[in-house]
Amino acid sequence: MTQTTPDNVPHVPFSADTQAKFAREVAKFPAGQAQSAVMACLSIIQHERGWVSRAAEDELAAYLGMAPIAVYEVTTFYNMYNQQPVGKFKINVCTNLPCQLRDGQAALAHICRKLGVTVGGTTADGQFTVQQSECLGACADSPVMLVNDREMISFMSNDRIDDLLATLAQAK
Repeated sequence: MTQTTPDNVPHVPFSADTQAKFAREVAKFPAGQAQSAVMACLSIIQHERGWVSRAAEDELAAYLGMAPIAVYEVTTFYNMYNQQPVGKFKINVCTNLPCQLRDGQAALAHICRKLGVTVGGTTADGQFTVQQSECLGACADSPVMLVNDREMISFMSNDRIDDLLATLAQAK
């Protein structure tokens, strides 16, 4: 049964398949420690739905037997969890100090200019979302970017950024 959440986003309760995936993650921890699987379960939700809605956070909290605020704390702390729908390609650009010193902010501005979006924005066609990111752990390779929370791209000059965007645009 589909519910409408307070922010008017349709929420479909977790399927039996999704709950089985959750159960496999919970089983990895000692009895009574289901909350330890919260990050893995949030990743499952995001993989299946593309983002984690507030209603999904609430339902996961109930499933894991934890306070909803404890789930919110995880999704708001880590930028790998999308709290709103994002484009097919989410590009996180590191602007922490080492990347900043090697043009991380300029790389972010270049991407936004090329795509016609602001930081945090999604292109009108739904293909790209551009986000500013804290340290991605590759300071020696700066400026660095992370595509869809999975692929690290290093030494990003404007030419390399243009090539990346063209390659991703063709992957429709």
